[in-house]
Amino acid sequence: MNEQTYTIGVDFGTLSGRAVLVQVENGHEINSKVYEYPHGVLENRLPTGESLPPDWALQVPNDYLEVLKNTIPVLLEESGIDPGQVVGIGTDFTACTVLPVLKDGTPLCNLKEFENRPHAFVKLWKHHSAQSHADRINALALESNERWLDRYGGKISSEWQFAKALQLLEEDPEIYKKMDHWVEAADWIIWQLTGAYSKNICTAGYKAIFQDNMYPTKEYLERLNPLFKNFVTEKVDWPIAQLGSKAGGLSKFGGEITGLNPGTAVAVGNVDAHVTAPAANATKAGQLVAIMGTSTCVVMVHDHLAIVPGMCGVVEGGITPSTWGYEAGQSGVGDIFGWFVNNFVGEELIQKSHKAGQDLHSYLSELAEKKPAGSHGLVALDWESGNRSTLVDHSLSGLIVGMTLATKPEDVYAALVESTAFGMRTIIEAFDSSGVPVVDFIAAGGLIKNKYVMQIYANILNRPIHIIKSEQGPALGSAIHAAVAAGEYSDIIAASEIMGGIMRDAYLPQLETVEIYNQLFHQYSKLYKSFGQGDVMHALRKIRDIALIEKVN
Repeated sequence: MNEQTYTIGVDFGTLSGRAVLVQVENGHEINSKVYEYPHGVLENRLPTGESLPPDWALQVPNDYLEVLKNTIPVLLEESGIDPGQVVGIGTDFTACTVLPVLKDGTPLCNLKEFENRPHAFVKLWKHHSAQSHADRINALALESNERWLDRYGGKISSEWQFAKALQLLEEDPEIYKKMDHWVEAADWIIWQLTGAYSKNICTAGYKAIFQDNMYPTKEYLERLNPLFKNFVTEKVDWPIAQLGSKAGGLSKFGGEITGLNPGTAVAVGNVDAHVTAPAANATKAGQLVAIMGTSTCVVMVHDHLAIVPGMCGVVEGGITPSTWGYEAGQSGVGDIFGWFVNNFVGEELIQKSHKAGQDLHSYLSELAEKKPAGSHGLVALDWESGNRSTLVDHSLSGLIVGMTLATKPEDVYAALVESTAFGMRTIIEAFDSSGVPVVDFIAAGGLIKNKYVMQIYANILNRPIHIIKSEQGPALGSAIHAAVAAGEYSDIIAASEIMGGIMRDAYLPQLETVEIYNQLFHQYSKLYKSFGQGDVMHALRKIRDIALIEKVN
């Protein structure tokens, strides 16, 4: 291995893309750059002005290319690194983030005739308006005893490829007919870099119902909709590439937009959460990584297959080759805290936080931390963005119980933080009771910077929390995959041991709080069952949707 070789990892997040330059021999991060997507997330209207219905979340694919153009050349220039020293590049994406393209990879939204058609754009992971289509997929799969359903916890999410594609077919059949490939953005960006389409096992397995080298059958798809019969063969099917393998070399165009040499190794695409595992040294059975940001994605490998209620998927080779990779998650975490702070904090508290020289999250955390556990008298359900695990229902909504006229903003903030920790405990207990026990809990993502949040999690989970060393977990993970693709390491596990790292026992449970939180978790679990299986939240969502749709029309 050359001492002065580097790889670049690019993490395409919800609002921005981040590139990090990493030294191959030790995982040292030399420099990083962030570029915010010019169009952000399209939730209310298209760039051309057309309004969007509720629960839509779209993006503009050219924004992803702008990330490459505006980060990697700057990384090289500022670091004084010759492009020839960079042996590989790896990328990761939020998922399921999917788009319709032509045979040459051109996104349909780039075509003039489709620039005002919502279904021609990228559907971001948090596009949840395909819930009714997911419900049909699940009901038919249960009725026909489809072999793959249990491997997704008994339900397919509205976020995933098949639900979004069925919505596309039924709401804009012209776009559906026009597209040649229904492509994960994780694979589309590799296509742009190499000039060749490659399909990774991670998104295929977790987001496109690819199990035991098969997709759902034509017969099943036809029963959903006769025009959906050939969806797999016509729009999806493509050779599957394993993680850590080389998708190809940088094309001339790839070199032009990155400033790297054509021919530089490009790793097969990946998902932000799953690629974080090697960055957090989490390549052994039972080492769970929670990537905690706007949402939380949970990934873990084990050496055997088990069926876990409400998991987002279990895929052989989905995190590291030759192991079973498990995924679960929470649709909203940091988003929930931000929603409360942005909408429900009064001017007086804002002024006090300014005077203290703190942002509102830090100030509320400090106030909440001073109060004894359980003293706010509240319990909340963390479903403001629906529930990804274990209920797999994005039509569910948030709930706070116990508020009085004495309730303070910091009390509500604390209850919301606790609710997300209770949600995580629910996921962990589902794994433990299903024969794939959680041995280590490793936290990554933006929320690890909030010490109050991390301590609450340690108390509620009643276990040590280890923290990833890197602040750029997904990008570092992509750089690790790039090193393997370039032949610098024999496999992902070997590269992880050298290039990844964690701080063990960064947070330990405060034992005096454990029993109080056990009592609160018992109340949370009762609400979880009652509202998760009841119809109140669904009825409210239906009333809301009808009112909003009538307003748009």
